[in-house]
Parts: sequence; C-alpha cells; structure tokens
Amino acid sequence: MSRLVVISNRVAVPKARGAAGAQGGLAGALNSALKKHKGVWFGWSGRDSDEAAGTINMQRHDGVTTATIDLTSQEVDDYYNGYANSTLWPLFHYRLDLTRYERETGKGYERVNERFAESVTPLIEDDDLVWVHDYHLLPLAERLRSRGLKNRIGFFLHTPWPPTRLFVSLPFHERLVMAMLEYDVIGFQTREWLESFLHYCEKELHADIDEASGRITYQGRTCTARAYPIGIDWDHFQAQGETGEARQAAQRLLSSTRRRTAMIGVDRLDYSKGLPERIDGIGRFFDQNPDRVRDLVYIQIAPPSREDVDSYQKIRNELEQKTGQINGARSEVDVVPIRYVNRGYSHAELFGFFRAAKIGMVSPLRDGMNLVAKEYVAAQDPEDPGVLILSRFAGAAAQLDRALLVNPHSPDDLAHAIGKALDMPLKERRERYEASIATVRDDNVQIWTENFVADLAGEGEAH
Repeated sequence: MSRLVVISNRVAVPKARGAAGAQGGLAGALNSALKKHKGVWFGWSGRDSDEAAGTINMQRHDGVTTATIDLTSQEVDDYYNGYANSTLWPLFHYRLDLTRYERETGKGYERVNERFAESVTPLIEDDDLVWVHDYHLLPLAERLRSRGLKNRIGFFLHTPWPPTRLFVSLPFHERLVMAMLEYDVIGFQTREWLESFLHYCEKELHADIDEASGRITYQGRTCTARAYPIGIDWDHFQAQGETGEARQAAQRLLSSTRRRTAMIGVDRLDYSKGLPERIDGIGRFFDQNPDRVRDLVYIQIAPPSREDVDSYQKIRNELEQKTGQINGARSEVDVVPIRYVNRGYSHAELFGFFRAAKIGMVSPLRDGMNLVAKEYVAAQDPEDPGVLILSRFAGAAAQLDRALLVNPHSPDDLAHAIGKALDMPLKERRERYEASIATVRDDNVQIWTENFVADLAGEGEAH
C-alpha cells in the first residue's frame, strides 16, 4: 500500500482531535487515513519566525508523522493574510467588493508555495500518494513537478469555485489554473463548483473537457475533476453526544431559556457566513411578530477568526451593533431576544446545544459545504427533532434539500422561515429529519476520504 502525504496550510496535531468546529472532523478523518497509510502530514506550524526559516520540525504520534515549517512575518502577511485571505477567499465567495488585487501579495503567495515544495520534496518517496488541500496551495503541484516529482498528486478545494465571469477578474488567472492542471485529481464540494471550474477550463483555456468523466485534457496532459461532498465524522460526533459534557450543555441551554424555543447559529466570525444579514432577518421577525419575543431566543456562537484582516474586525463591530440594537429595542427585564457569544466550544458541548435548540440557523451567503448544518441534523432527537433553516447558497443545500431553504440576503425570507419553523408540527419535523439523516450518516468524512484516495490511487470508479 502506498504511503499518503497530506499537505495543507496548517497541520492538526493528532491528539487535538476533539477541537470545536468543522476542522475537528476533517482532522480526525485525515489522521485515520494517514495512520492507515503510515503517512506524513506537512504544513505551516502557524508560527512566524525570522530565525528558523527552512527548518522542518518533525513529530511522530500514533503512527502519523507531522512535519511543519515556520514562515517569516513578511510571508505570513503576503501569503496568508494577503493573497490567500484578502484575494482568493473573498473572490471564491463571490465578494468582488472585498477582493484586493495586489502584485506583491501574489508574489508572496508564489514564494511560499515554492518554499512548501522545497521543504516537502525530500520527505516524498517515489510511490507516495500526495494529497494537497485548499486555496492556499493551488499551484503546489506545478512547483512539485518542477522538482521532478512524478507521483500521483491530488487536490481538494474546501471553498466554492466562482463562476468564470468573476474568476477572470483575478490577475494571472490563466497561470493559476494552468498550474492546477498539474494535479491528477481535483476535487470540489459540489457539482456546481465543479461545473464552474470545467466551464472556465473550456472557455478560457480552450481545454478538451469530457463532462461525463470530468477529464480535462490540456497541452497533452490529462487530469480528472470531480465532486466529493465532504461529511462529518459521524461516529466521533455521536460519541460526543453520549458524554456528560454534552448532556450538561443541553441542560444549561434548556434551563436558561425558560420555556422559550431556542434557535442556534454556530459560525466562524466571517463575512461569508451572512451573520449581519441573519440578524436583520431575526429583527424583521420580531418587527412582524412583537408578541413572540417571549417565544424565541436566538443564540449566536461566533468564535473570532483571522483578526489581522480588516474586514473581519469590521464584521465583528457590525454584528455587535445590530445585536445591541435589537436587544435594546426588544428586551424586557427578564427577556433578551439575542445572545451573542464570541468564543468557541468543544464538539461535545456543541452537540448538547444543538440537541436542545429546536431551530438550527445556517445561512451563509456562500459556503463550500458547511458542516454545522450536518452536525445540527446529526444531534437531533429522532422522536422530537428540531428544524434546520439552511441557505440555498451553502454546498450542504444540495444534499439537505428538505431543510427550510432560504435566501440569506432577504430579511423577509428569513423571518418567514423562522415563523414556519416555530410552528411546524411534529409530523412534518420528523419527515424532514428522516429525509436528511441518512445522507448525514452515510456520506460521512471517512467515506469522503476513502473515495478521494481511491481515485487518486487510480482504483476508484466515477461517481
């Protein structure tokens, strides 16, 4: 069996598996695949150091080798805060208004990809399978090929891929996609993102596309692009639900809401998540139904992220202001309609919160998948399940089409869905839950990993 080498921007240390958020499930799945293949996980340490540039820190834990490098503070600014998170991230989430096009950060992005290639190449053996993750490392296969690597190299994009008419706004967009075509397998979360990529390759590069198989032939080289919808770590998440920590979290939420229905949202503090728009929708609901302030409490858990990037500080301020306005207008001595919590929780606590909340609100403006939607469904009591309100612009909407699908830009649409969820009879709640739970359970992160690795090894069937 070939070894598996995973390369990503950051490396999750195996023993940190229980961390809150979607990355926990992905980290656990990749670790189990690496364990099975006696693999190596390579990436940035998360530290910036101008001293030890080029030094690889190797650790071995439970059969998995992790290898990390530090970046200089200038590299972090240009590659991570700059091109990756101020250019590619907003562009891939259709936010041209927030996308910064700066030549210097683009050069920094290329330099760090070159450093990754230079550092990881000596660790890769001839028959290793190499699996690269996410928008930070789009050109990495080309840099590895230039160093003589002939291994099978795969890439998975965890974000959306924008339509061609948006993507062409990126300077040197042709060069970036030509570099991506050096991968053997390119994976996307949904058919929509896959079709956008194939459309670009056909219209802009004039590549030969076989839509049925996803094969792209360009300048004599062929790669395969497919959709691999990511799932949650079902067994791990269910095990968290059996813990005292989860039961205690559920009880805390129930006792604190005093017979009001709890609606919950759990999102990174990020403009792609549609948080100000969501608060506007909740405000609209209370404007239209002022008597229902005693029926509903909304709990927004929003751990901070990328605090060095200006647009993130702005969204935090906006969220706090909108929440404060609604609470100021609608609160009573014993009732506050919105609770805003700016911190993270463990997976066990989140399971408990999801179980206790009768409405889950997941309304990103654009999202590659969104595993919180799947975790909310997974945490429900089959006998008395809650209702998921889900943005139609989340990748998860393609699979969870019996959720209440909403346009997150429309306060009226959100307000109507909240009212419908509050009043939904048990029979309909069960029907919607049962239509969703099978895909959440069966299309889990382990199956996702196995499918991608099988295709990368040349063993998989088209699916």
